Amino acid sequence: MVNAAVGAAPVISAWTAVSPLGLRGADFTAALGSGRPAGRPLDPEEWSVPFREAGLVPDFHIRQILGRKGTRSMDRATGLAVTAIRHLLTGEREQEQEREQDEAERLPGVDERAGLALGTSTGSAQSIMDFTRDSLVGEKPFYVDPARFPNTVMNCAAGQSAIWHGLKGPNTTIAGGRATGLLALQYALRLQRAGRADAVLCGAVEEFSSARAWLEWHARADGDSADSAAVLGEGAAVWLLEPDASAREHGRAGLAEVAGLEFGCAADAAAARTVLAKVIGRLLDRTGVAPGELSVIADSGAPGAEGDAERAALTDVFGEQEPPRITAADTIGDTCAAAAAFQIATVLALAERQDIAAGGTALVTTVDRDGVVGAALLRIR
Repeated sequence: MVNAAVGAAPVISAWTAVSPLGLRGADFTAALGSGRPAGRPLDPEEWSVPFREAGLVPDFHIRQILGRKGTRSMDRATGLAVTAIRHLLTGEREQEQEREQDEAERLPGVDERAGLALGTSTGSAQSIMDFTRDSLVGEKPFYVDPARFPNTVMNCAAGQSAIWHGLKGPNTTIAGGRATGLLALQYALRLQRAGRADAVLCGAVEEFSSARAWLEWHARADGDSADSAAVLGEGAAVWLLEPDASAREHGRAGLAEVAGLEFGCAADAAAARTVLAKVIGRLLDRTGVAPGELSVIADSGAPGAEGDAERAALTDVFGEQEPPRITAADTIGDTCAAAAAFQIATVLALAERQDIAAGGTALVTTVDRDGVVGAALLRIR
């Protein structure tokens, strides 16, 4: 197990989400826990996929949102990330369509030295497959669109986000399945402890595409049949992690601080139950929080055996003392690499709605089918 000790914890002072609930964090907050079904019917004329429903970001058209300049070859994953980070940096103020990004007023205190730790799965599976196909069916292998080659690398979304928004600090791409958001948060904290960056934009992105849908379909066919009930979702959730003094200096009240992070590795779903229970126990012991003191649990809502193991581990740890649980996946679908980022966004949204009182604590848990399990404890400010 990896112990990510956190000393004088920075604060999360701003956040946003581009999700199936809407283009802005306010949409996410308003619809969270509304009972809205995750899936919406897919147009078979537009989507050649094995699923009838998905959780798509509504009205997401890259050129309409970001303008024509620099978006001709931009893929969906990159567009989602660039849009979410723009909303975060501009405080979610409405922007005119096709407005130049350098005209937008940035959050005070967040300059070009800010770092970026962005989670993803493989980047854009659609871009990778399309580019590979073009190299095979073209008259010659090199008859491909060179402008689309950058989309095939995993760090395209993070790199393009930095270019679009003038971020010259450390730029990192993290991949770790459903645990990606927590791993990106851990990396951002390491950047700050090492003195590499004061302010770090952190989060994760996942796109819905035909390529991802078919990959998921075949993965499910080889695994737990219960996975077939999960609706695929997409989106990006990002937040600003900065020193408390910086947040106060620039008029931002910290929403939450990271009290601790803990990770483990399980050989299979059956072992994940035991490993996650130990991870949660170690995290609560290290942070001095008793099980009965937690305000809420934001679980991953993973489908199949992994989700069963997660729920069983929570029961093992808390028993009758288990606090209220909220599952973002019930509303936005399985967002895979962005799942844990949306779980953190869920906690921040509840804090903004004052559904979690100041001083309260929230537990974020995750279980991935590749064996990574993790937990984070956030303390509301």
